[in-house]
Amino acid sequence: MSQKKMTIADLQQKKAAGLKITMVTAYDYPTAHLADQAKIDTILVGDSLGMVVLGYDTTVPVSMDEMIHHCKAVCRGSKGSFIIGDMPFMSYQVSIERAIENAGRFIKEAGCDSVKLEGGREMSPVVRAIVDAGIPVCAHIGLTPQTATKLSGFRVQGKDAESGRKLIEDAKALETAGAFMIVMECIPDLLAARITKTLTIPTIGIGAGKDCDGQVLVYHDLVGLFERFTPKFVKQYVNLAPQIRRALSEYKKEVEEGVFPGAEHSFAMSAEEAEKM
Repeated sequence: MSQKKMTIADLQQKKAAGLKITMVTAYDYPTAHLADQAKIDTILVGDSLGMVVLGYDTTVPVSMDEMIHHCKAVCRGSKGSFIIGDMPFMSYQVSIERAIENAGRFIKEAGCDSVKLEGGREMSPVVRAIVDAGIPVCAHIGLTPQTATKLSGFRVQGKDAESGRKLIEDAKALETAGAFMIVMECIPDLLAARITKTLTIPTIGIGAGKDCDGQVLVYHDLVGLFERFTPKFVKQYVNLAPQIRRALSEYKKEVEEGVFPGAEHSFAMSAEEAEKM
């Protein structure tokens, strides 16, 4: 029996019932399929793929074509999770018209259910325009990786009362603009709890404490595949990188020693037929 497709109404009902929402990133078919089998509520095809899949130093170089390519694969792999495509840097900041056009590509070309974009109240007109065009928008406040340089690096945001009030106002403005959900990254837990209680739409935390309506982690962090650095908010549920290295090393050794492939991995031919060649 196929898994029921998660919807925005389902996510809203989970918040109303006090049930936590699960979100994980995915960038390819097999990962999306595994997340689907685990019944993860929402999959974010994040521009974090730039760092964990494509090898960029930041998310900034990620292009629309790269995002669409990976979103297509994820959408093929997941039938039940609600899929959110992450709008890359400069795909929505240049103009409202460009923002609507690029958001539409995530829906029409890739098959995503919605898009995500970074920014506070200054992005409210963009959110409103995309929503009015019929495309659901998930907002993203706090630490916004695309503009980390402007924030003086990857730092916790909203640590004092003044900046905390600004984030509360940002969240309210984005909700008013029509966002159906907000990701809050690297903000104090008390502030995240305050915003979550203030809003009627769900909040998803990443480094924002346990009182958000749901949580998101980058897949490669969660399973131990990204080793360049590990953020404080990450919990590693399994450490796959050493296991994969051991498997690759064993494969290399067996090939070099002539152990692999063995007879059980080969296809036989009779001696008689071999003689005829």
